[in-house]
Amino acid sequence: MILGFLLASLPASVNQDLPPQTADHLAGTAAEPIKESLVNVSINAEPLFHIGSFTVTNSFLTSIILSSLLIIFTYLIFKRGYKLLPGKLQSFLELIIEIFLSMVQGIAGAERARIFFPWIMTFFIFILLGNWLGLLPGVGTIGFKHYIEGHGQVFVPFIRGVNADLNTTLSLALLSVALTQYYGLKHLGLRYLTKFFNFKSFIGFFVGLLELISEFAKIISFAFRLFGNIFAGEVLLMVVGALVPVLASIPFLGLEIFVGFIQAFVFAILSLVFFNMAVESAESH
Repeated sequence: MILGFLLASLPASVNQDLPPQTADHLAGTAAEPIKESLVNVSINAEPLFHIGSFTVTNSFLTSIILSSLLIIFTYLIFKRGYKLLPGKLQSFLELIIEIFLSMVQGIAGAERARIFFPWIMTFFIFILLGNWLGLLPGVGTIGFKHYIEGHGQVFVPFIRGVNADLNTTLSLALLSVALTQYYGLKHLGLRYLTKFFNFKSFIGFFVGLLELISEFAKIISFAFRLFGNIFAGEVLLMVVGALVPVLASIPFLGLEIFVGFIQAFVFAILSLVFFNMAVESAESH
């Protein structure tokens, strides 16, 4: 079928030399629709609809849903107010916050922890829930079929994992690195830039150049580490679910739950370390 498609797409002068029966057979073969594969894997987020010139993809829709749920949940928690005799939900949330806050204080100190903690906790919660949301039934499996010329019928899910889209992980990486520069400039001012542009000596200039390159390397490392692990996990579950019975994929599902937690934790802690390093390097000057 592939050979027929390639031969049918050759210039007319080449097809004229073929016997009529062979040409008709190849043309008929090329006209046949490509059969759907058992597993449909798309590295790009699929577009769902357009708002003017803005394209809404399924991963963007998932991020909107996740953000809305987090905002509504936070509003309801604050609406209930703080209780001296906490219930199970308040006790659980206080436990999580205390554990994370003590960890941030251990790395950055009590004074800096109050500055860094909101961002670190936001990174962790959003990435963690985004990773786990992609494992729920129906995510990536409920959608519609769309015809694409040259590919036939392609399945497009309504929602897919947030962090299985490189655009999302790249945005998070850019935000983390931008905050690192912000805290450095906030504590040192424009003198913070001498970390990257040092013309006092050749060694200082070379070290500054390496520091500047490392900042861009952080963006690539953040984005591709998170994207690669989550996307590979979704592909693994998709392939295992298509080849073996349902129960056989349960161990892999547990593995992906653990990987989702680890990736959220690593992103948050690395961001905290970079924030702290920027402030410490500023104070060392």
